[in-house]
Amino acid sequence: MNQELGRESGTPAPLPDEVLDTLVAVLDEVRLGRSRSRADIADRTQLGRGIVSQRLNELVTRGLVVEGDTGPSTGGRPPRQLAFRADTGRVLVADLGATSIDVAMTNLSGDVVAHYAEPADIAAGPEAVLGRVEELFAELLRTARGGSARIWGVGIGVPGPVEFEAGQPISPPIMPGWDGYPIRRRFADRYEAPVWVDNDVNILALGEWRAGIAQGHDNVVVVKIGTGIGAGIISDGRLHRGALGSAGDVGHIQVTDDSSVVCRCGNIGCLEALAGGAAIGRNGEAAAREGRSERLRAALDQYGRLSAADVARAAAFGDPVAVDLLATAGRRVGSMLASVVNFFNPSLVIIGGGVAQSGDQLLAAIRETVYRRSLPLATRDLLIQRSSLGGLGGVVGASAMVVDQVFSRESLARWIETGGPAGMPEVAQPAAG
Repeated sequence: MNQELGRESGTPAPLPDEVLDTLVAVLDEVRLGRSRSRADIADRTQLGRGIVSQRLNELVTRGLVVEGDTGPSTGGRPPRQLAFRADTGRVLVADLGATSIDVAMTNLSGDVVAHYAEPADIAAGPEAVLGRVEELFAELLRTARGGSARIWGVGIGVPGPVEFEAGQPISPPIMPGWDGYPIRRRFADRYEAPVWVDNDVNILALGEWRAGIAQGHDNVVVVKIGTGIGAGIISDGRLHRGALGSAGDVGHIQVTDDSSVVCRCGNIGCLEALAGGAAIGRNGEAAAREGRSERLRAALDQYGRLSAADVARAAAFGDPVAVDLLATAGRRVGSMLASVVNFFNPSLVIIGGGVAQSGDQLLAAIRETVYRRSLPLATRDLLIQRSSLGGLGGVVGASAMVVDQVFSRESLARWIETGGPAGMPEVAQPAAG
């Protein structure tokens, strides 16, 4: 068996393709909780029991899987229960929003060991923001339970387009100074671990799909409405990033020809410029200054400016102008989503982000518009729900991104002979050729 798995004397040989394929298949069955016994794995993967036994023995030897107590018998000898050793390593993750930082440490199953969040300004630039992330990571490593375990990977989500293979933002509209910044290299050099970087909505979609209300759905659209607007897409059980990583940038779909509606991306009439959090706050300020809402005027006098959260608070008290602002934004988002639903036919649409958590008016307007403007077949079984993970969605998804990449076929081939990817930042680099 050792020779088959590439451990002859001297330099280890690469694993044969057929061995690597079956090793990944067996490991995924256990780590994702789909199979609990050798018989379960054989039934689900259609692999021979001898192959399953060989691969499991290898995974047990390498400390990735453990056999525990016996489970219930279905006839014959009771099977020993299999479990993934999630505490073998730790993952550091950060979800960066336009106005916030969320950091966490997780185990290899994505369970959050420690979490911290604070306000931030992404426009402060990469040195200031990422420097603060490193300080928070250091605090997690110092204080968190299991913080002494080796770091198997780092995951970063940012609020802008990301070239996934390169691990860097590309022309992000709300992130001045971040274009082409080498986020992957910075964290790989510091932590000597593989690093993956993605758009914040993609990691939110992964979080909901792995641990939230999207579990069991193979075709999902997750819309994040914060300062900006974006979407993450799960298609046939896989995150869809597109050719270069820019899939789901729905906030920059043109929804009006009005030349006075100028988006931060430089184009005219983008959805984000009319229905994003910044637009809702701006429209609330205009209503306050024009004397159309006493409650918004009082908030403006108190704070000096208004945010979408201020408008939502006014709406919660029944302020008709604030209610109308949220409903109008919801209808605009819903109109865009109706086109997405007709085109993609998801079974679930999730609305997340800070603005989406602000009350029922926005969600109700989105639902009404989508159901009214989409085709009957596309909406027959369609669910439209608010995000279930709250502030943890991004970090849970970032952890899932890292762990899925670490245990992918390409990455596993690079580190399996060394016992783990800690100390191997090159694991995250694209394959040559």
